[in-house]
Amino acid sequence: MPNSRPRPRRGARGGTGAAGRDELVSRSLQSAEHCLGAQDFGTAYAHYLLVLSLAPELKDDVKETFQYTLFRWAEELHALSRIQDLLGCYEQALELFPDDEVICNSMGEHLFRMGFRDEAAGYFHKAVKLNPDFNDAKENFYRVANWLVERWHFIMLNDTKRNMVYNAAIQKAVTSGSKSVLDIGAGTGILSMFAKKAGAHSVYACELSKTMYELACDVVAANKMDAGIKLLHMKSLDIEIPKHIPERVSLVVTETVDAGLFGEGIVESLIHAWEHLLLQPKAKGENGNCEKYGKVIPASAVIFGIAVECAEIRRHHRVGVKDVAGIHLPSNVKFQSPAYSSVDTEKTVEPYTTEKMSRIPGGYLPLTDCFEIMTVDFNNLQELKSLATRKPDQICIPVMKEGILDAIVVWFVLQLDDEYSLSTSPSEATCWEQAVYPVQDLADYWIKPGDHVMMEVSCQDCYLRIQSINILDLEHEMDTTKSFNKNKDLLSLGNEAELCNALANLQTNVSEGFSILPVIAGTLGQVKPYSSVEKDQHRITLDLISEANHFPKETLEFWLRHVEDESAMLQRPKSDKLWSIIILDVIEPSGLIQQEIMEKAAISRCLLQSGGKIFPQYVLMFGMLVESQTLVEESAVQGTERTIGLNIAPFINQFQVPIRVFLDLSSLPCIPLSKPVELLRLDLMTPYLNTSNREVKVHICKSGQVTAIPFWYHMYVMKRLGWILQVNPPTGNQAAVVLDNPVQVEMGQELVLSVQHHKSNVSITVKQ
Repeated sequence: MPNSRPRPRRGARGGTGAAGRDELVSRSLQSAEHCLGAQDFGTAYAHYLLVLSLAPELKDDVKETFQYTLFRWAEELHALSRIQDLLGCYEQALELFPDDEVICNSMGEHLFRMGFRDEAAGYFHKAVKLNPDFNDAKENFYRVANWLVERWHFIMLNDTKRNMVYNAAIQKAVTSGSKSVLDIGAGTGILSMFAKKAGAHSVYACELSKTMYELACDVVAANKMDAGIKLLHMKSLDIEIPKHIPERVSLVVTETVDAGLFGEGIVESLIHAWEHLLLQPKAKGENGNCEKYGKVIPASAVIFGIAVECAEIRRHHRVGVKDVAGIHLPSNVKFQSPAYSSVDTEKTVEPYTTEKMSRIPGGYLPLTDCFEIMTVDFNNLQELKSLATRKPDQICIPVMKEGILDAIVVWFVLQLDDEYSLSTSPSEATCWEQAVYPVQDLADYWIKPGDHVMMEVSCQDCYLRIQSINILDLEHEMDTTKSFNKNKDLLSLGNEAELCNALANLQTNVSEGFSILPVIAGTLGQVKPYSSVEKDQHRITLDLISEANHFPKETLEFWLRHVEDESAMLQRPKSDKLWSIIILDVIEPSGLIQQEIMEKAAISRCLLQSGGKIFPQYVLMFGMLVESQTLVEESAVQGTERTIGLNIAPFINQFQVPIRVFLDLSSLPCIPLSKPVELLRLDLMTPYLNTSNREVKVHICKSGQVTAIPFWYHMYVMKRLGWILQVNPPTGNQAAVVLDNPVQVEMGQELVLSVQHHKSNVSITVKQ
C-alpha cells in the first residue's frame, strides 16, 4: 500500500479561505491515512474524494493511494452485494481520472463479474487504447471479445461462396419486386447491405447483441448506407408495427441457424415474423407483383444424417475402460457427456456438440449411407407451427459397414430459393461445422450389415433432437434391441466432455476439477489423500469408486475454499499437518495455462512440509513456426474481396484475438516452417528460475510465410535418480498465436521470437 502523504500546495489566492481549505485538505489526508491503517476503506475513500474535490492539483500525488483505496472498497461493496454503490464509486473515480487505464480495467472486471459483458468490453477496450502495453487490460479484452463477437463471425465472413450465394439470392428477390426487407439477427449487417445494394427501398435490421449492433452501425455508416438501413437494437420478437417499422415487409432475410439448424431460434422468430411482420405469402399458382407478398430467405432446408465410427468422438463422450491405473470403475456409476439428450429429461439443453468432421483427428468411418432426417419450409407458417408439437418421427437406417457406432453426424442444405443453396456437408468446403449426436447407453456398440440403426427425431425446445438410438438386429428376426436398460440406482453425471477423456486417458486437466488421482494415491500405501472436487455428485462418485476398490471411504477427505471469483484456492487441511504432495491442474483443455496458476503455486509452496513436492514440478512450453491460411481466416476477416466489396474487416477485426485455442496440430491444415523449440519454462517449485522475458532463436527449415506459432506443453512431474517423467499433452490440447502480419522467411534463416510471461499469460511476438 502506498504510504506517502502529499502536502497540500497553497493556491494563488491568499487569505482565510485558502488557509481553511488547506487545513481541511491536510486533515482529510491524515484521516484517510488513519482509516487505511485501520482497513476502513469506505471512510478512507470518502476522505480522498473530499481531498480531490478541494485540491484537484493533488491528483498526481494521491493517484496511486486513491486507486488502492478504491479497489479495496469496491471488493467490500461487491462482497456485500452493494452493486449500485460499487458502480457509483467507479463513476466518481472516472470523473476524477477519466484517462486512467487501471481504473477503467478494474471497472470492466467488476462489470464482467456481474455479467455485463458488453459494458465490460467497452472499459477493457478503452484501457487498451489508453495504454496498449497494459497486459491485464489486453488479456481481459481478449477474454471478453470471445464472448461478444464469437469466432464463427470471422469464418463466415471469410466464406466467399456463402457471401456470393446469399448476395445472389437477395439480389434476385429484390429485383423481382421484394423492395421492403427485414434482416433478422443482422450481425455485421452484411445481408442488409446486400439488400440495399440490390435496390431495396426500405431495409430494417434487428440485432440483440449491443456489441454487434454498435458494430453494425459503424459498418453500415462506413459503407455509406446508414441513410437507407434502419438498425434496431432488439429481438425480432419485440418488433411492433408501426412503433418500430412502419408496415409489413415483403422479404425477411436471416441466417439465424446453427450446426443443428434450429438452435438459434429460427423457427420461433419466423413464426412471429409471418404473424406480425411479413406480408401474406403468395399462393401456389398465383401471379402478381412480389412486392404485395411476403417471402423468406432461406426458403427451406433439408436435414441429413449419417451414422459413423469415430475414435475421437468416442474418446470425448464415453468412458471406454473399466479400470484406470489399477482402479476399478464401478458399474453403478454412469459417466455421461453433456451432449446427450435423454428421452425423459426436463432440461432444455443443447443435445449435440459440433465438429469440423473433415478435420477431426483420426478421421471417421461412415457406417450407413447418408439419410434424410427432416425437411422444413420456412415459407409455410402452419408447417413451422407444427414442428414443435408433432410427435417424434421414427427412422430406421440399414447398416452398410461393420464398426463401432459412436455418433450420428448431422448437416443440412439451406435452400435460399429455387436456384441458390448452401450445404454444410462435411464433404463441402464450407465455414460450417456439423452437429454431432454422440451415441450412449447401448449394451453393445458394434454394428454390422444386416443391422438397422433406429432413432426418434423431433424438434423440441428450438433444437433438433435425435433420441432413443438403438440397434435392431433383423438378421436374427429378433424384436429386442441393443439398448441399455437404465437402472434407476445408477448415478448419472452430466460432466463436461473432458471428464470422459480424463478417465479414459488419466488426464487431470478437467475444467470442473474431477480426478481419481486421490483414490489412486490412497491405494499406494500409508497416504492421507485429499480431493478438491467442488460438486456433491463428484464427491459421491469418488466415494463410490473408493468403496468399489475396498478403499475406506473415510480415508479420503474433501476440502475447498471459494474466493470471490469462484476459482478454487488451496487451504490447509483440518489437521495442523502440512502437505507432502500437492497436484495442480496446470493446463486448461483449451491449450492455455490455467488462470492464476502461479499464484496457486506460490500458496502451495507455503503449505508444503519439508521435502514436499508440487506435481508437476515444472512445465516447458514448446512451439513452432507454421504457415496456415486456415488459422488466418479463422482469426480475422481478410479484406473486402471476401465480403463482396463491403468494408467490414476493419471494424470486426477490432475484436480479433491473437490466440486460437482448442487446436489439434495433427489435423490442422498447416505447413511447418521450423522444428519445435523451447519457448518458456515455468517452474512451480523454484520460481526464481522463471524469466518474464526471453528471446528465442528459431531456425527456418522451409521457406514460406509464417502466419502462426502453435504451442504446447511438456509437464515434468518429478526428477528421480537422474531421470525425468515427461507427460505429453493429449490430443487436441494445443493453442496458437496468430500473427497480425505474415512474415516471409527463407530456408536457413533465423527468426527471433520475443516471449513474455505475465502472471498466467504468455505473449509471443516476432522480433523484427
